Amino acid sequence: MREEDCIALLRSTGCSEGVIAHCRAVRDLALTYAADPIIDRDLVAVGALLHDIGRGVTHDIHHAEVGGEVCRSYGLDEAIVAIVERHIGAGLTADECSLLNLLPRDCMPRTPEEKIVAHADNLVKGTRIITLEERLLHGVALPGRQRERICRLALEVELFR
Repeated sequence: MREEDCIALLRSTGCSEGVIAHCRAVRDLALTYAADPIIDRDLVAVGALLHDIGRGVTHDIHHAEVGGEVCRSYGLDEAIVAIVERHIGAGLTADECSLLNLLPRDCMPRTPEEKIVAHADNLVKGTRIITLEERLLHGVALPGRQRERICRLALEVELFR
């Protein structure tokens, strides 16, 4: 899928130019982690561009779940859907999803591509790249286990760079 097609999908679902700029910034950063030949660079690029497609509908935590539904309605590959649904923080367990009034399913990033996009999203605030420390400061209200998960994800993904 080409960048122009991804941007057209974002616009068709109501995403603002700010969300689109953020998605491009996440894509650019994510691709810096995708140099290893085992990584599907095209999947990283498309997944990163579409990771916030649900923000055309809602800006709350449900945007990932809604984004997955939107991607499925367009017939997109399940690998893209998984990136969209699993990009929140460093992922959510089924129990955490239930507590947040989301569908009770495992939304933990599993593949390298899912992990790369989730990590890149953690490090992009708007269109500005931030440090892991800044990300953790922004997430100071998060439960300790989620903050630890963000750190573990960062340690794992930084090895790709």
